[in-house]
Amino acid sequence: MDVRNAMSENGTGVAIAALLGRKVGMTRVYDDKGTAVPVTVVQAGPCIVTQVKTADGKDGYNAIQLGFEDVKERRSTRPLVGHCKKTGQTGPKRFFREVRLNDKPTLAAGSTVDVDIFDLIKYVDVVGISKGKGFQGVMKRWNFGGQCGSHGTERKHRSPGGIGGGQGTRGHGRAIRLGKKMAGHLGDEQVTAKNLALMGVDKEKHLLLVKGTVPGANGGLVFVRQAKTVMNNIKGAEEPKAEEPKKK
Repeated sequence: MDVRNAMSENGTGVAIAALLGRKVGMTRVYDDKGTAVPVTVVQAGPCIVTQVKTADGKDGYNAIQLGFEDVKERRSTRPLVGHCKKTGQTGPKRFFREVRLNDKPTLAAGSTVDVDIFDLIKYVDVVGISKGKGFQGVMKRWNFGGQCGSHGTERKHRSPGGIGGGQGTRGHGRAIRLGKKMAGHLGDEQVTAKNLALMGVDKEKHLLLVKGTVPGANGGLVFVRQAKTVMNNIKGAEEPKAEEPKKK
């Protein structure tokens, strides 16, 4: 499947290669030079297209909605069961994600999207929920240096120090400035790892091998998409030529 024509009519859609999946764990692979490369294994898809939106329709924009992981009807809701049955191809799904496109999508509702769509992709972005670490102090949460090890410090070595409560708001009373770095909840939030090299695609087992680490715990839900900020992200495409400086 040509990724440039997979989800839009002329292949100019943004993030046209995208799948939902689960993080399996980490391993290593060897590149052509024999160098060991740490990779994260992601079981991506297969996903079902549960809805198609077009700019000339009632939605007013081009997009497709992907559904991932089957779930029993009694564990879903009636609106979602009915929504998935409209495709005529699948039952209710556990997770849904919408992928925006610049052009009118060619995939119909009920179509299957799998890892074949990443055949020509070199770099991907991975979106996941980071591991929750509970309530943490400023040294772990914000990388503060802490107080002196001696010179009168007693049972305060990991404290934040002064917080500037009397000078934070400038004319609006004595209060701590919004966004002040203090102790609090750490982790369990959406994180996007950008421009990770795609080292391999296993079509039989629906696996993607992504170089480096991916946010979240093993078994967590992740969203893998074609990298947005890489200019030449298609294998075999011509490299853009740099302009030569003009001679004075």
